[in-house]
Amino acid sequence: MTDITLQPATPRRVVVKLGTNVLTAGTDHLHRPRMVELVRQIAAARARGTEVVLVSSGAVAAGRERLQFPPKRKDLPLKQLLAAVGQSRLMHIYEQIFDLYSIPVAQTLLTREDLRDRHRYLNARNTLLACLLHGVLPIINENDVVAVDEIRLGDNDTLSALVANLVDADLLLILSDIDGLYSADPRRDPQATLIPEVRAIDDTIYALAGGSNTRGTGGMLTKVHAADLATHSGTSVVIASGAVPEVLARVLAGETLGTRFPAIANRLESRKRWVLAETARRSRVIADGGATRALTEGGKSLLPAGVIGVEGDFERGQTIRIFNADGQELARGLAQYGARDLRLIKGLRSAQIAETLGYDYGPEVVHRDDMVLL
Repeated sequence: MTDITLQPATPRRVVVKLGTNVLTAGTDHLHRPRMVELVRQIAAARARGTEVVLVSSGAVAAGRERLQFPPKRKDLPLKQLLAAVGQSRLMHIYEQIFDLYSIPVAQTLLTREDLRDRHRYLNARNTLLACLLHGVLPIINENDVVAVDEIRLGDNDTLSALVANLVDADLLLILSDIDGLYSADPRRDPQATLIPEVRAIDDTIYALAGGSNTRGTGGMLTKVHAADLATHSGTSVVIASGAVPEVLARVLAGETLGTRFPAIANRLESRKRWVLAETARRSRVIADGGATRALTEGGKSLLPAGVIGVEGDFERGQTIRIFNADGQELARGLAQYGARDLRLIKGLRSAQIAETLGYDYGPEVVHRDDMVLL
């Protein structure tokens, strides 16, 4: 955490994520004046030559407003009902406001499954890039009606990072009702101070992120996770308050606002971006010294014999985090075995996998072609 380093140039392409608490301005309904102001800022950024992709929460709030349901009911089927009612209402409001600036908009509903599958990932990417090419502003939301897990997990923060990856964004701007990442919860600790820049996201930063908030499904924890994903894909991230005057223009100009997470990787080629598109947040596979050297110096695959520890839960096919014995993150890659299986075969020779599990998916835990070194 150091002094801010300003971006050398205005970002060419930016993903703006608007959370529910920004769109409602602290109320239980969509706050039209706030939405009009944010749209005006996006229109001004486009007029200055910056391409904008919008990831917007607010469908559940719009549905609750339309049906006049009380805010205290939070059971999942009701949330999905409210999302189904509210999504069209939310898009109608956006379309009306953007039309004031002659900006056509396109609704795009995604789930994590759309981004896990390689072909669906490429189809979504091609559609979004076509929108930008023809001057259409994509407005993206999680498909809450079918995305059961995501509606409970603060999905749109993560989704915004995946979209930034998808469209090769230079910057991801996550606008919230809080100024950024603090040294403690500012709602509870008056001595908490804003952290202007985070150069490395580690367990300490995750601990500072704390828990969730009240109206939206995502708190600071999901925002930090989003920053972790985006920065490893070559996109810088800023978390700031959506209530700050001219926040978009000021951030694009490089002004110190909120908390900045500089990109820690160069732009990756397409397949590697896809590998990093979603990482099991709490996954931690620990490699021994020999495996560490094989990965970092020899460009080899990770074999079960070189695994000395498995932490967290993940499924086969998810992107996992690989660490050395000293706690340094070495790589991320697609797991050939889920956490449960890997705990059974860690330390074993590849020839022993089938004997131990009764089946095998190949000799590697992570193949070198499915791995990104950090």
